[in-house]
Amino acid sequence: MNTYANNLTQTKDSQTALTIQNAMTILKEGNHRFVNNDTLNRDLRGQINDTSTGQYPFAAVVSCIDSRIPTEIIFDQGIGDIFNARVAGNFVNQDILGSLEFACKLAGSKLIVIMGHTSCGAVKGACDHAKLGNLTAMLENINPALDKVKTADGEDRSSKNLDFVNKVAIENVHLTIARLKEDSPVLNEMIEKGEINVVGAMYDVKTGAVSFL
Repeated sequence: MNTYANNLTQTKDSQTALTIQNAMTILKEGNHRFVNNDTLNRDLRGQINDTSTGQYPFAAVVSCIDSRIPTEIIFDQGIGDIFNARVAGNFVNQDILGSLEFACKLAGSKLIVIMGHTSCGAVKGACDHAKLGNLTAMLENINPALDKVKTADGEDRSSKNLDFVNKVAIENVHLTIARLKEDSPVLNEMIEKGEINVVGAMYDVKTGAVSFL
């Protein structure tokens, strides 16, 4: 049963009334609708009008730039429902952390989702130690996850080993959450006070399903 399924735009009152668990439920039920091709029929033109004077998103999602993962679509959300921060490899840096601080501390979002995905090109690039312009420095953000995933002697640690790639992607999500808490005292204080939560997730590019870690 889709407890929070509706096509209404978030308001200050509806955002305030939602709990952290409510926010999780909305995303889970939205992804369930997406996977089952049962998405809501929204008046997007109307939502543009409704959000023209303010926005009250209930969650913020840090995800990969990968074109197969349009965040609002896979969670079946509308205009004004969620903040998005997208970068290849779904890591956080000062700019993204500042954006998340705005989303939660100033704009009232209750939940942060750090979402990786299977067959991630950025993770594959890190596994293969790719070198290309600014991409070289960007991929260094994924190296800690790459180093932490252990393999058996002789096991392939390149992009050809998708099981290894996906393990690195999951580890990258966990380390990104830890980095968020360490590098943002603002967000960490909100987490400790129970005002917000941060959770990890993985999107399966073959099925469209999101698994929360």
